[in-house]
Amino acid sequence: MSSRSSGAPDEQALGPRGEELADNLRTVRRRIEAACDAAGRPHDAVRLIVVTKTYPASDVRLLARLGVREVGENRDQEAAPKAEACADLGLTWHYIGQLQTNKARSVAAYADVVQSVDRPRLVAALDAGAARHERGLTCLIQVSLDGAPGRGGALPADVPELADAIAESPHLTLGGVMTVAPLAVEAARAFAELAEIGTRLRGTHPAATMVSAGMSNDLEQAVEAGATHVRIGTAVLGARRLLR
Repeated sequence: MSSRSSGAPDEQALGPRGEELADNLRTVRRRIEAACDAAGRPHDAVRLIVVTKTYPASDVRLLARLGVREVGENRDQEAAPKAEACADLGLTWHYIGQLQTNKARSVAAYADVVQSVDRPRLVAALDAGAARHERGLTCLIQVSLDGAPGRGGALPADVPELADAIAESPHLTLGGVMTVAPLAVEAARAFAELAEIGTRLRGTHPAATMVSAGMSNDLEQAVEAGATHVRIGTAVLGARRLLR
């Protein structure tokens, strides 16, 4: 008798690419579980977002068959058609890239979570876009921990004002905080700082429990610091493809 559970996909039937993704997913999930064990956290305390930027909708479909329920994108011109092509899968779509206000209406049409909110004008634009499409959005405040220009993110001192603006917007829900570890700052220290910011935020907005941190090369440090969501791309999908 096969040891495969009745609900598990036949990986061979998914083809070579499906087998590759399945192997990579197993490795990443084991890393997350091991990191949770080391931190004394339950395995279900951390959710995996697979970042599918530069990869086709066919990969998203394979990932869905392998049990992935949350995917991330960072360019609207790529994400919008991909989300439309995969609309039947019932996935949760996270927009994680820097977002111009003039793209907010488009992103509000398909994203369930926008992780890169960093200024009041973007809050207003996303709320207007969500209203136009008659849907709600969960918003995370992207926090810049080094103030580097060009990478996006609000300064820690600006988080309370942004949080209030999101919470007061009729079509937006404040989910929590997000960061990308600065190049010049040790990842563990950056993620610990983000966790502290998240704790302070929950003092005034108790439902803002999401802490999005950690990618393929630093997910263990993020889990140790208390991340609730990790954003994994290359460790699942392989080296990024060049966009034309």
